[in-house]
Amino acid sequence: MLSERRLEVLRAIVQDYVGTEEPVGSKALTQRHKLGVSPATVRNDMAVLEEEGFIAQPHTSAGRIPTDKGYRLFVDKLAGVKPLSSPERRAIQNFLDGAVDLDDVVGRTVRLLAQLTRQVAVVQYPSLTRSTVRHVELLSLAPARLMLVLITDTGRVEQRMIDCPAPFGETSLADLRARLNSRIVGRRFADVPQLVQDLADSFDPEDRSTVSMVLATLLETLVEETEERLVIGGTANLTRFGHDFPLTIRPVLEALEEHVVLLKLLGEANDSGMGMTVRIGHENAHEGLNSTSVVAVGYGSGDEAVAKLGVVGPTRMDYPGTMGAVRAVARYVGQILAES
Repeated sequence: MLSERRLEVLRAIVQDYVGTEEPVGSKALTQRHKLGVSPATVRNDMAVLEEEGFIAQPHTSAGRIPTDKGYRLFVDKLAGVKPLSSPERRAIQNFLDGAVDLDDVVGRTVRLLAQLTRQVAVVQYPSLTRSTVRHVELLSLAPARLMLVLITDTGRVEQRMIDCPAPFGETSLADLRARLNSRIVGRRFADVPQLVQDLADSFDPEDRSTVSMVLATLLETLVEETEERLVIGGTANLTRFGHDFPLTIRPVLEALEEHVVLLKLLGEANDSGMGMTVRIGHENAHEGLNSTSVVAVGYGSGDEAVAKLGVVGPTRMDYPGTMGAVRAVARYVGQILAES
């Protein structure tokens, strides 16, 4: 275990390196921070931190920089989440309150996160598997053609056309709409198949084939793979950090293009719910992201996350500020979804 003083020295090194982009020396540390000890003592503490793998010497200069292990300890023990200022909070609320639908909410969230953190923002669409049914609408477009509209608690709207095997009257349509909604509104998508499995049997024989087709279309909508969608913004921000990536940022850009990689990253971010996850450097399994950190959190209404959002940037990151921004934005998005 490191002593409190050595933890303070590590904190000071991280803060200075993130702020200045320059390797940090003992003399600069004692000048900038009230460590209460001499430069010689700080040099000794830095030697111990280096021996333990928390800092490293990038080249022959006197300065040291944090390692992935050093950032990890900083995040776990030393970094509080930096609260946003009142103007920042108002700006978030005003920007997101203007959204007109779910696509707009997600698009605005990506732009906002990228601007606030100056990193790459990643926002996952609310997952249907973690959503509940708000309403099912059935509309007659022609005697044997229907439109199914599924609306989720997160404001997501899915539409499907159905060509019926026979004409389906307005009375039957109203009856099916009412019975369907009475069974599944407010229920989780995962529960819907069981809730509707015997519904067709309760209709007149001449209507059963059409009811079965409507139910089959509804169930297909619930399980479609298109649910795992995400939006990325602020990729150009990476160009500001060119020297933070070994040789080139190309591996990072290639990894960001693979949505499967990003979905896996977000999926690993505290599956249990709304908690925040910070993955640093080589903790990211994808090799292209070994020089980056990922800060992600769940968002949704209440205590359950319906999706994740976060940012990707270099390991030399303002962790307290980034964590604060990500958490604040997630909270506002959750409120908007709850009110929509």
